[in-house]
Amino acid sequence: MLARIAHELYWLGRNLARAEFTARAVEAVFQAELQGTSERTPGVSFGSGGLLAMFGDVNQDPARPRAGEALGGHALDPLTLDPQRPGSMLASVERAREGARTVRDVISAEMWEAINTTTLGLRGGGQPGWAAPAGPYLASQYVKERTALIWGVANRSMLRDEAKCFLDAGGLIEISDMVLRMLRVALPTPGAHSPEGGVGSGARWPISDRSAPADGHALILLQAVGGFHAYLRAVTSPPNAHPVARFLLFERAYPDSVAACVDSLHEVFTSADAGPRNSKPVLRVSRLAADLDFQRRALPDGAELTGICEQTQQELARIDQDVAERYFAGAAAAGLRR
Repeated sequence: MLARIAHELYWLGRNLARAEFTARAVEAVFQAELQGTSERTPGVSFGSGGLLAMFGDVNQDPARPRAGEALGGHALDPLTLDPQRPGSMLASVERAREGARTVRDVISAEMWEAINTTTLGLRGGGQPGWAAPAGPYLASQYVKERTALIWGVANRSMLRDEAKCFLDAGGLIEISDMVLRMLRVALPTPGAHSPEGGVGSGARWPISDRSAPADGHALILLQAVGGFHAYLRAVTSPPNAHPVARFLLFERAYPDSVAACVDSLHEVFTSADAGPRNSKPVLRVSRLAADLDFQRRALPDGAELTGICEQTQQELARIDQDVAERYFAGAAAAGLRR
């Protein structure tokens, strides 16, 4: 496969995954702030401010605004239909459409139509009510449903070849990065340095409220990734911060956990690489999977996880760089690196 095609498919997967994660997170934060959950019970420090901080708004305090401010000032609007904000749902979908346009001979016509229709719907201002106070919630529902449709069409209409592997790899590494970003914002460590941005982004965000409780209700983190019901089935502990963080990091049976994404990354890179035994990305992903499995077994309940999140995200950044060097060297030379 040409480096340019593999590069575009990889970033198509990343942009689709980012749009979907952003939509789920916006929906979860909007509901939590509407209900005033964080004001009634102790919980992790993750609201509209924390969500904005995830995407590099270093001037936004993750502990604010509170529920009334978020609803009145549309604090989540920048993450919905703002084309100038790289982390918004619209910007992610626009980038996905541009990437899909260049690989229309590789993806199916049905997948292109789904991406194109979604983009045009967002460009045109969307559905009735998107300009109302509940606009971010309605827009996020639309994007969540449309990205699920796009991934479903891809799974049913694309060959299981190198093209599908690179598409899936982009989605997997983006979801892993987003989950780690969320945990690092929501589970601060007193005295820690400001964490660096996500894989391939170079962005930074501030540590959230350092006086936040070390444990507390963390339903919002599960809802932000769509893992609430999966957690209830897999874990007997109440959905507090530490068991939720362990679930999102180590639970291999949940497809959007970091460990499950890393395992799937190993599978797709092994399938796509002609020489996986000598492939730097494959070897690095294999080591990361083994490290996560060891930490899952060795760490006691209640152990501090922020450092593990930081180390894992740094390793994902190295994997991303290895992928660019091994598979996309031609595309990078052509000025196509994002």
